[in-house]
Parts: sequence; C-alpha cells; structure tokens
Amino acid sequence: MDKIIGMGNALTDILALMDDDVLLDELEFPKGSMQLIDDEKLETVRERFALMQKHRSAGGSAANTACALANLGGEVGYLGKIGKDETGIFYQQALQKNGVDTHLLTSDLPSGFSSILISPDGERTFATYLGASGTLKSTDLSREHFKGYTYLYIEGYLLQDHELVIRAMQLAKEMGLQICLDMASYNIVEAERDFFDLLITRYVDIVFANESEAFAYTGKETHEALDEIASKCSIAVVKTGKKGSLIKKGTERIQVEPLAVKKVVDTTGAGDYYAAGFMYGLMCGYSLEKCAQISSILAGHVIQVVGTTLSPQRWDEIKLNIDAILHA
Repeated sequence: MDKIIGMGNALTDILALMDDDVLLDELEFPKGSMQLIDDEKLETVRERFALMQKHRSAGGSAANTACALANLGGEVGYLGKIGKDETGIFYQQALQKNGVDTHLLTSDLPSGFSSILISPDGERTFATYLGASGTLKSTDLSREHFKGYTYLYIEGYLLQDHELVIRAMQLAKEMGLQICLDMASYNIVEAERDFFDLLITRYVDIVFANESEAFAYTGKETHEALDEIASKCSIAVVKTGKKGSLIKKGTERIQVEPLAVKKVVDTTGAGDYYAAGFMYGLMCGYSLEKCAQISSILAGHVIQVVGTTLSPQRWDEIKLNIDAILHA
C-alpha cells in the first residue's frame, strides 16, 4: 500500500455544544467559519468556555485525516509543530495511539488549540489560537520529512504562510510525491484565492473542497466549479453535504450519495474523514467510485458523534460497511 504524510496546524480541539447561536453573535464569529484569535480574544473565549461542558481531542484538519487513515490500516505520517507543554504531550500521544508516525517539531510557545462551538444543527465554528503550531516555517522542512511517502496531504489552513506551503510542495515534488490539498474554509479561500490558484495550477494533483469553498475559488455553482477545478489538476472533489459528493478526473465524472444517518450531532471532521476515506481508496488502488463511497461512509459516521474520536466498535462497523461496498 502507498504511504501518505499529512501536514498542518497541530491543534488540540476543545469542543462545546451550544443550545443556540447567541454566543456566536456575541463573539462576532460568522457561523461555520474559522477565526484566528489573538490573546485578547482568547481570554474572552476561555471565560465563556469555562461555563460550558467540554470535550478534548487531538485535532487539526490534516491530523484528523491522518488519524482516520491510520485507523483504517493505512501507513500514515504527520508533520507539525507543538509546544513543550502538557497539551503538546497529549497531542503527540493521541496521534501515536491512533497509529500515526509523528514528525512533530517543538517550539517554546504554548501548543495551539481550537475552541469549537457546535450549533444545535451540528454546524461548527472554530476559534483558533495557533500558538506553537503557527511557528512551523519553511526552514524547518527538509527532503527527509517526505522520504518514503507517496502522497503529501496538506490543509488549506496553512496557506497564510506562503513560503512554508511552497517549500513543502516543492520538496514533496522533488521526492516524487503527489500532492493533495484540502481547501479548509470558504473565508480562507476568499482571502487567498490567487495563491490557491497558483498552487493548484503548479503543484497540486488532488483538490478537496465543499460547495462554499468551490464557489469562493471559482465564483461558479457546484457543477461548473467542479469542471473548472478539474481542468487545473488531476482529480477534483466537491462535497455537497446532504446531496453527497462530486468527483471528476479528466472526462470521468462521478456523483455519490451520502451515508444515511438519523441525526447529525457534530459536523466537525466530516470533510477530514471524507478525505481520509478517499485517500485510503486511492492508496489501495480502488476505483474513484469506490473511493468516494468509502469517503461517504467515514463522513457519515463521524457526524454522529461529538468531535473526531470514534470508538473501536464504530471503527469495526465502518470496516464492515467498507467491505460490503467493495464486494457489492
């Protein structure tokens, strides 16, 4: 099987369920967005979170994908930066417990974390303090980080550091890796559209986007957005929520239905798990349709729990679901 290394912001997720969206208005956080917060805003968020029931897990978009892939049996590495603190220790141990080969550099800053506010409809809004994770720089990277891997999976949340992302992609290409990019969040795409375009046309082989991200990048509705993205890379994936997903490679176009679920509890990690399923399928050599079906299974399961940590029993169920579609 092929091997994949993920690269992203090493963030511990702190999740809290809300009874309504009033807090989002008070904090001036657009629903469904990712907001970087400074020290002043951090204190306000901490005060509000202190009054709420919370759940902690290792997170960050690329790390979620890496952990899910490892739980499926994939050979996965992860590259990021943590602080020399309890949160950093927790983070590294959590990834290793999931079977991820960690390449974690350290900083004197506190480890980064993301406060995740979950609305009653399952939509999540991120308030992110980068801390040590934001100090990962282009000079930290070397060819050795990518040696032995087939794919580099990189999250769009890193694109604010242009030098870091370009250096990572250049080194990966020099080592013969294919590059996968998840667009991460519509507001990041809006702010960095030209840079996304440069990367996709010059380096990226596989693009993952949801409908709002695809629109932010192309200014077009879903099907036309898929066509435009696919014209610039090898494989384009546009996730369409309750309608499933669309995949295009060359002239091949596929539409796959989502997994039917009774209740959406929390959409945190849905896109990350979708990418994990898709990459697992590619790593195993399955067809694009099978890859997308596996993606739907993973995404459908993670939205039924709070956070991105699934029980061993649920992973067993996922593997049975995958086995069923492979032998259908």
